[in-house]
Amino acid sequence: MPEQNVSAVERALKILDVFTDQDPDLSLKELAERTGMYKSTISRLAGTLESCGFLMLSGRGRYRLGPALWRLGSIYRRSYRMDDIVRPYLSILVKESGETASFYVPEGSNRLCLFRENSPSSLRHHLEEGAILPCDRGAAGHVIRAWGNGVDDRAIEVLGDRFAQSEGERDPDISAVAVPVLDRQNHLLGVLTLSGPSSRFTKDKRDNLLVSLQRYATDCGNQLSA
Repeated sequence: MPEQNVSAVERALKILDVFTDQDPDLSLKELAERTGMYKSTISRLAGTLESCGFLMLSGRGRYRLGPALWRLGSIYRRSYRMDDIVRPYLSILVKESGETASFYVPEGSNRLCLFRENSPSSLRHHLEEGAILPCDRGAAGHVIRAWGNGVDDRAIEVLGDRFAQSEGERDPDISAVAVPVLDRQNHLLGVLTLSGPSSRFTKDKRDNLLVSLQRYATDCGNQLSA
């Protein structure tokens, strides 16, 4: 492939990469500011991305991610057999705890909520699948850092304990407990997490659920490694 075509692909991917949960739609000016590209270049690339379903243009002249990305994301999840293996454990955890259960995987320097089952309670920690969160805050983030490149005291502690807890780190009202899902060579496959309102998901409750969470994480890892 000619070098100029490779460069065009890289710029197109850069456009897609600047969208976040906090900024699901962006104007042409905002895209230019975030990518450092000229508006004319973005308009040309965005037109191609739109025609292929990777971007959508609203009536207000703002861009948002298109349905083609959801289709590819669904294929990605199914291709790893994770969907059929992980979701039953999330359902069991929600039934046992009454809280929200999630499965996170590393996404660059962040973490991606790949699967999630929300608590049946109206007061709950609600988050959509596909959300990308930082790894410097929250129980799941600490686990990913510990099994990744984290070398600080918190990461070393999590490695030794083989779990992490957090209270009000990412959201002042949310507590969580997370454990690693490892393959048979102890490589991180993902993180199994329970989270809920701190007023209800107290440390005592988290401690009581930890053994079950670790057992399900081990079973899940063994199945994913089979």
